[in-house]
Amino acid sequence: MGKKGYMLSAAVLMTASFQASAQDKAEAAFSNELVQCAAYYEIASGVIMGMDAPQMQAVGSRLKISGEEAEKLAGQYMAADAVTTAVAEAKEQQIASLGGSSGLGPLMGKYKELCKKVVLDPQSRLEYWAMVTM
Repeated sequence: MGKKGYMLSAAVLMTASFQASAQDKAEAAFSNELVQCAAYYEIASGVIMGMDAPQMQAVGSRLKISGEEAEKLAGQYMAADAVTTAVAEAKEQQIASLGGSSGLGPLMGKYKELCKKVVLDPQSRLEYWAMVTM
């Protein structure tokens, strides 16, 4: 193989490596988002289901299901034990960010709309991360 052949092979390998790296980064960012959403949904469902408001139980149940779905999706990109550990850590961080308050307002402001998009249309969100991490 001549010098041009080696250079072309190196360029093809570098391009393939770059694409794989970009895909890995996109999947890592997406799975982190799923973990954050799973933690948010667990916190929110726990607070809402703990209220003495029967009319809110359905909302709490839906949030719990959304959290389970986010964890299940994260499991497609991470090992199951890594998902469990990451969600537990994210929950601790999110609870700590509330500074002792039991109000969900700050978490809702940060995660409510984002997590809805992530869980309802995960493919679009993964595509977003693929574009951002290129």
